[in-house]
Amino acid sequence: MQIPDLINGNFEFIAGILLWLNVFRVYRDKQIQGIHIFPTAFFALWGFWNLFYYPHLGQWLSFVGGIMVVVPNTIWVSLAVYYTKTRGK
Repeated sequence: MQIPDLINGNFEFIAGILLWLNVFRVYRDKQIQGIHIFPTAFFALWGFWNLFYYPHLGQWLSFVGGIMVVVPNTIWVSLAVYYTKTRGK
């Protein structure tokens, strides 16, 4: 195990847990206000890239942490798109 992978993996894992707060909030509020969807969409895409990239580096803890980031970001973007479209109707 590499120390940089351990540190990065823990950052990713903690970030993933914290990102669920955003998912629960948008689900509860059924809307997004004052937040632009594109930054989170960008970070979701970057997260998918990391899921490809980390295994090539042999950084498996970062890969698992990356999953923890990609899942809530993707769900948040999906909910944001859904609630933005349904609110406009």
